Amino acid sequence: MSSTTDKIKGMTNVAAGAVKQTVGHAVGNPNLEVEGAAQKIKGKNQEAVGEIKDTVKNLVDKS
Repeated sequence: MSSTTDKIKGMTNVAAGAVKQTVGHAVGNPNLEVEGAAQKIKGKNQEAVGEIKDTVKNLVDKS
């Protein structure tokens, strides 16, 4: 997977997780709230992987 793909999927997961978390809180569903929080964390990790891939690529290109 490319770094851009990782970043896009990460952003999508962060956004979807935030929505789930908000809806879960609004309707009083703690399971949905937790699921949303977990999805946000997953998304942030995917974004970080994309950033790491970019960094490694830039270092290799400079070598």
